[in-house]
Amino acid sequence: MRVYLPATLAGVQQLLDDGAWMPLGGTGFALTPALREAYTAGDDEELAEVAQREAARASLRLLAADESGLPVRRVVVVVERADAVPRPDLDDAVVKISGPVALDQVVAVHVDGADAESAVRAAAAVIDDADLGDEDAELVLGDAEDHDLGWYATQELPFLLDLL
Repeated sequence: MRVYLPATLAGVQQLLDDGAWMPLGGTGFALTPALREAYTAGDDEELAEVAQREAARASLRLLAADESGLPVRRVVVVVERADAVPRPDLDDAVVKISGPVALDQVVAVHVDGADAESAVRAAAAVIDDADLGDEDAELVLGDAEDHDLGWYATQELPFLLDLL
């Protein structure tokens, strides 16, 4: 199953340095049966984008606590995992994986560009308020989500981190 894992640049750095990385709580997002049922329209590609957007939003929660000193950018690590278990009790797209992600399981990584950094920083500061229904915080979150994530192949990751 293709799984979209929320991350930070520090997680990508660990993945490259150690060859493995454990997403917080093993939590990811995927095109699950519950997600498919929640939408009356949309093909697999469109529904996978929903899962990716959920992972990008979860990345904001990680950024709110990140003290790595690396740039503040949303990161989604895309992996293929056979052990992904849907958790519809948590949300329609949520899955859990067991064990760390090995570099050879990574399909791609999506990362915000430098132009998104101020919007992402602001969104990370209000993500909890947005989760609690604060309309102003939702608008700030929308500003960050207006930025598209860039796509990076696994072999490009060392260069991505070097260029930061």
